[in-house]
Amino acid sequence: MQTRQEIEARIATWLDQCVEESGAFFLNTIEDGRPKSRPISFHMMANGINYFGVGAMKDVYRQMQENPFVEISGLIGKGKQFFRYYGRAVFEEGTALSELALSQPGYPIMKKIYTKESGHRFAVFHLEDATAEKRAMMAVLERYHL
Repeated sequence: MQTRQEIEARIATWLDQCVEESGAFFLNTIEDGRPKSRPISFHMMANGINYFGVGAMKDVYRQMQENPFVEISGLIGKGKQFFRYYGRAVFEEGTALSELALSQPGYPIMKKIYTKESGHRFAVFHLEDATAEKRAMMAVLERYHL
């Protein structure tokens, strides 16, 4: 049986592959009973957990407050496979992880958007009660429960 840290590292590999191959993965939410999807590319590992973030001033944040169950998905393996990572989004308290997120290389635009002067906050979350799957079109290749 794998530890949570080992599973989270596997998921991080899928996220990295997805960003390398297609530039983004997708965050899927619900608004008024209808699905909403948007491309994102930010993720980071901290304390052995995958973290993601959204702007607290955006509709996506409100959607996640109303219904915290989300799915993160993307294509990997040059489009021959895909992953699904779904569960309950838990937003982190305090500013430590937001500050860590904004210090990550490769996201300079975030540093300009989320400043004290702008008043915009980068809300960092992870998934709990989650399932991660690597899939081919007709088969689950790997499945983990966190």
